[in-house]
Amino acid sequence: MPIYEYRCRQCQQISSIFVRSISSPLAPSCQSCGSEEVERRMSTFAMGKTTGDVHNAHSMDSSSRDYYSDPRNIGRHVEESFARHGVDMPASVRESIDSARSGEAPKGLDL
Repeated sequence: MPIYEYRCRQCQQISSIFVRSISSPLAPSCQSCGSEEVERRMSTFAMGKTTGDVHNAHSMDSSSRDYYSDPRNIGRHVEESFARHGVDMPASVRESIDSARSGEAPKGLDL
């Protein structure tokens, strides 16, 4: 469901037109003055992000003073430590990390 933007050649206003599908017929006109003399313009776009993208964008260097103020970094550090030492992570630790990432307080921890 795209949104197309057009600039009116008469009043120079920009109109955004929502289209149900790319194949829908389109007869754009200016939303300000009603003119049909409009030209398509390049519009901005949004990119979806995965949870991993968001987590990676907000991660800091572990030497930063504020690193552990983000609970996700605590889980990352624990995972990296187990991996670095070649030790299997206990299920209870995995559950605590997963519940913290989903926004739940780990069992036995009152927030």
